[in-house]
Amino acid sequence: METQVTDNWYGPDTATFGDRVAAAREQAGMDQKKLARRLGVKLKSLQDWEYDLSEPRANKLSMMAGLLNVSIAWLLTGQGEGVEDPSDPGTIDPEIADLLGEIRDIKVQISQSADRLGRLEKQLRLKLKNE
Repeated sequence: METQVTDNWYGPDTATFGDRVAAAREQAGMDQKKLARRLGVKLKSLQDWEYDLSEPRANKLSMMAGLLNVSIAWLLTGQGEGVEDPSDPGTIDPEIADLLGEIRDIKVQISQSADRLGRLEKQLRLKLKNE
């Protein structure tokens, strides 16, 4: 499913950040609305990213990479683990795609929980320091 892109099909000279987001989303079998919901952003925000009108913050970029099963570097530069060349149309069984989607969702939830835990720990340390 993931491949090392060697022909730079999605590189900075060929595709934009938005092009890579759209390609990864489509390969993951999601429409814009579904990805926006999974990221916890408005549909308009995702559309702006795909149309290169704006870019996500680091936390959403990280979540997006996890959900789409590509590297952050690939989303930003086109280099690294990304989607396959569009001329090589490999299909994934829908049941497998659903299972992979669930796994990605759990990874995102774990990542969000770890971030939240870190923030809470920082707040606790500050309160203990001030006492």
